[in-house]
Amino acid sequence: MLKKGDWMNIKAQMEKGIYQKDIAAELGVHPKTVSRAIKRGGAPRGNRPSARKSKLDPFKPFIDQLLGEGVWNAVVILREIQAKGYDGEVTILRNYIKPKRPLRQSRVTVRFETEPGVQIQNDWGERYAVIAGEEKKVYFCVSTLGFSRKFFFWCTDSNDAEHTYEGIARAFEHFGGVSKEVLVDNQKTAVISHRIGEKVKFNDRFIDLAGHYGFTPRACRPYRARTKGKDERMVGYVANNFFLRYRQFESLDHMNELALRWLAEEADQRVHGTVKEVVTERFTREAPYLGPLPTVRYDTSYRERRFVHWDGYIDVRGNRYSVPSELCGEEVTTYTSLDGYLSIYSGDVKVADHRLRSASEGWVTVPAHHATLWQDTLGVERRDLSVYEEVAQCS
Repeated sequence: MLKKGDWMNIKAQMEKGIYQKDIAAELGVHPKTVSRAIKRGGAPRGNRPSARKSKLDPFKPFIDQLLGEGVWNAVVILREIQAKGYDGEVTILRNYIKPKRPLRQSRVTVRFETEPGVQIQNDWGERYAVIAGEEKKVYFCVSTLGFSRKFFFWCTDSNDAEHTYEGIARAFEHFGGVSKEVLVDNQKTAVISHRIGEKVKFNDRFIDLAGHYGFTPRACRPYRARTKGKDERMVGYVANNFFLRYRQFESLDHMNELALRWLAEEADQRVHGTVKEVVTERFTREAPYLGPLPTVRYDTSYRERRFVHWDGYIDVRGNRYSVPSELCGEEVTTYTSLDGYLSIYSGDVKVADHRLRSASEGWVTVPAHHATLWQDTLGVERRDLSVYEEVAQCS
């Protein structure tokens, strides 16, 4: 077997023009050994010790799949393989990914254009603003039509599920129709779970909303929020234009009034940089493709079950509200609207309406609800207090 020193000898002899068979004879090896060394460009490396098995080995095909789909964030990949049973460190994973990074594709994305009326993209943004002299965090729900780029946004004080549904419903009303699809990010307000290679599991009420308006719910591919890049750009547009132009507001209602004015006067009149058309003009070609609005608006209220106490009240958000006394001991369903109205149902029958109040304002009572309870109270035996006075004197 040749050694490194033999290779240096072979190289020197070759430079002098000596035949390979003569070099082999001098070294005492077969001419093919010399020939292979020349082709290899060095001495044989010998048998390497077998590589140690890694905890990562069973997961490498799945990791390569994620890399091929553009997922290169090591922490994100770690979370995915941990769900499949990996219990090793992230360092091993990073060492595996590092030499592959030169293969990473460019972030240049092929723009996907939708046909008229096909899709609305929905997302949330947030900003601090001065409302009634006090700085507060404001959430705004942005919905963008994929074809015309016409968009709508609604400002509110929360970005939970019920406000998401309200924002989408208001967008449909603003556009005057319903798109065939609504594309959302994988936020929990709409998507319960969405892993690569698995079917999307949507929130039940989001499915209910979709059925009411007749659209198909869609979710971005995991870790690919750029799938709804049109809407994300509009979130940035609102944050860096509307909230810079208008800095102080009397209330959220005032903010939303200004938003509608800004949309009509500025956002809708802009020439979009991609489609090279005025947004409002392009929308006139998209509007006929939108589906009709339902005759009844979707109820975006918070829905909860409550137990009616024996005194004829239920507990809602830290305060107590009266319910007809015949429902004492039963369960009722409460619907709390986003603007603070409480409706109480027994089965399908509405039994009470209240305006939400803080606990400091006291319990909310409708006297008629407890009329029966008071009548029953009047039937209780009354005793003369003199009996207790006599007892006290004797003692």
